[in-house]
Amino acid sequence: MDFILSAVDLINIFGIAAGIGVCGLCTVQISASTHLRREVRRYFQIFFLFIIMYISAHLARQLMDGMPGNGVHIALNAVTVAEMLTAGLMANMMSILVLSAAKPGKYEKPLTAVLFVLLGIHAVLLIVGALSGLIYYFDENNEYHRASLYILSNVCPLIMLGIDSVLLIRYGNNMDRRIKTALWIYMIAPIAAILIQSFFYGIQFIIFATVGAAVYMFSVIVQDQNEKFEKQQVESSRIETELTMAASIQADMLPNIYPAFPERPEFDIHASMDPAKEVGGDFYDFFLTDDDHLCMIMADVSGKGVPAALFMMASKIILANNAMLGKSPAQILTDANTAICSHNREEMFVTVWLGILELSTGKLTAANAGHEYPALYRPGSGFELVKDKHGLVIGGVEGIKYRQYELRMEPGSRLFLYTDGVPEATNAEKKLFGTERMLTALNSAPENTPEMILKNVRGAVDSFVGDAEQFDDLTMLCLEYMGSAAGREDK
Repeated sequence: MDFILSAVDLINIFGIAAGIGVCGLCTVQISASTHLRREVRRYFQIFFLFIIMYISAHLARQLMDGMPGNGVHIALNAVTVAEMLTAGLMANMMSILVLSAAKPGKYEKPLTAVLFVLLGIHAVLLIVGALSGLIYYFDENNEYHRASLYILSNVCPLIMLGIDSVLLIRYGNNMDRRIKTALWIYMIAPIAAILIQSFFYGIQFIIFATVGAAVYMFSVIVQDQNEKFEKQQVESSRIETELTMAASIQADMLPNIYPAFPERPEFDIHASMDPAKEVGGDFYDFFLTDDDHLCMIMADVSGKGVPAALFMMASKIILANNAMLGKSPAQILTDANTAICSHNREEMFVTVWLGILELSTGKLTAANAGHEYPALYRPGSGFELVKDKHGLVIGGVEGIKYRQYELRMEPGSRLFLYTDGVPEATNAEKKLFGTERMLTALNSAPENTPEMILKNVRGAVDSFVGDAEQFDDLTMLCLEYMGSAAGREDK
């Protein structure tokens, strides 16, 4: 028997080959489009793979149709079943896409189950039809013929498309207009092609309709995803700019010009804050409440990021305002707690260490609201933790009364304050820096200037943490007390 291709066969073969190429290019584009959501990328990769399998099986059947041999007969049956089964898989994937776009609520899970049941029925019908010859058969010359029940090969895909149509009509208003139109085109084109091919056998309208509609649907969805990505980039850029400005504003809220009091020889003070995010919840403050009293604050707000930063600024202002009224440390914390608890729907809190140093005598009066122990250096000894009694955090419970205590700072004494970001700094092995390493770093050069002491501690933390991510704000303050002017003159 001569192997002759008709004009219709040539049209089908070239059209199918072109469809494979187009789908292959789409698959490459999908793989390269890393900004697409992972589920969208994976969906279209599988979707176009099924289309390639479908039209490849169809092309193989076209090329082998009419070729002699038992081996060819077996291969023809295999590729025909594969072609029809893949058509069902394509219809199923299309239905899943429509279902995800429609979002029918409580009907989503039952409809998903129905779709997969239809896919199973489709597979069974194909296998039974292939074995019985009711859907298609190959004659003694291995030529393909449709049987009397050929329509059974399209029943389940048509039902799936019918479900898609109902979903688009019922829930179409929830979808983007372009995507809804693309889905309609993809459904209508194959339905029209299937109906035509049910009565006419020749040019494979279903192949051309499927590939064309799939590529159009893909282009619309990718365009929609690209537009969303661009909007996200613009929004991310705006948020980044605003966070940068917020970080700058927050930094300006804290004392950051050194030397802070060049006209005051009684003391030297230095502080630093490194937020874990663009803005943080830690804060420090220091200011003269009068000519002889220096107030120092070290605090850590619960949470991170913008909410903590907003709460931090409010807490800082409340504490400073109360301190400037000449109150004692205990009374400052008590009144600040009352003010914060009265407007604290989010139930945030802040730990605070607050001390007031009398510069003429070196007497330090302090109160602690759930904060870390301060570290004190006295001449002739090393830095040691001052294990003061903690009160409850500020903002925790209304009506709390705080207690204060006194320390005596001699000339040459140094006070180190910090937040939990220092001892809780974590390395790649999930080990904490800890207070012991902090004290070791402090005592490596305890008579350094406050600025150098902070640099030593920060260097030790960085060396310990290595490349591990910083999870908490890291804030420190160091004060060196040099004694009153009268005391220095006496010496």
